[in-house]
Order: sequence, then structure tokens, then C-alpha cells
Amino acid sequence: MKNEFFYLGTLTKPFGLKGGLCAFFDTDNPENYTSLPAVFLDLDGEKIPYTIENITYRGNNQYIIQFEGMDANEARDFVGVELYLPISDLPKLSGNRFYFHEVMGFKVEDSIKGEIGTCREFLEVSNNPIMVVDHDGTEILIPASQQFIEQVDRENKVLHVKTPEGLIDVYLQ
Repeated sequence: MKNEFFYLGTLTKPFGLKGGLCAFFDTDNPENYTSLPAVFLDLDGEKIPYTIENITYRGNNQYIIQFEGMDANEARDFVGVELYLPISDLPKLSGNRFYFHEVMGFKVEDSIKGEIGTCREFLEVSNNPIMVVDHDGTEILIPASQQFIEQVDRENKVLHVKTPEGLIDVYLQ
């Protein structure tokens, strides 16, 4: 069930007297989420759908959300709750842009070293995502920055990367 949803953001604090909540959306394209009809709230590990009555983008990935039927007293109980959407709601990406979940299991090939392993997961380190590549049981950590991604070959499930000189050698020595 966890893999059916993607993390969108978090409800951060109450807003106003009518049950509104401030939310931070962890997204590169906040404009894609200004007309959401509903979101799923993670309540005790369960994803529960909540209908949005009104959503207003405030800038810097900050939103004001009014959920249908929620009053100010109830809204306070939702501070800190995480927001999710179904993976099927993600807009399709092309070219070298990708979602982390999309490339899990892809082979990773370096322009100099050749095939170095399989993309296993991504770590968020101070807003700098790190790709974890499994090389026969050895972890190789590669910054998941666009400057290191040369090509995303979705058809053949291969990520072509150009890592900084010596980076891979650090892990394979």
C-alpha cells in the first residue's frame, strides 16, 4: 500500500478561524497542485481521503487548505499530519527528469566505469538527494543531481550517469 502513494507534504499549523491549515508541499512544481479536489492524510499509518473545499497557493511551496467539514478545533489535531497523493496522479516526466520511485531497480551505467550496479533507493540529505547503487553488495552513493544524470533510458531501464572523477573508486577500493 505504501508504494501506491507519494509523499506530497505536511500540514504545518492552523490558519484562521474557519478550520484552515497551512501546508508545506515538498514539490518542484507547486503550480501543479493548486486545484486538488482531495488528498490522503496519513492517520496512524492509514491513508484516509479528505476532500478539499479550498486551496490557495501562498508561494515558497506554502498552501492554505480548507478541508470540507473541518472546523478550527478539529484542524488543530491535524498539525504535523503528512499529505499523500496516489502515484497515478503524478504527471508523466520525460527526458532526464524522473521520479525516484520510477527508476528503482534500473541499471546504473557510468560514462567512464561502465555498469556500476542497480539503483536501490534514494536518501534525502539536507535537500540533496543521494542515489544508492548496489554494486554486488557494496553501496555506491551518487548525488542525484541533474548535472550527473546524462540519460534516463526508460525503455531499457538504465540510468546513464557521469560521476565526478574518483567518486566510484572511493567505494570500490
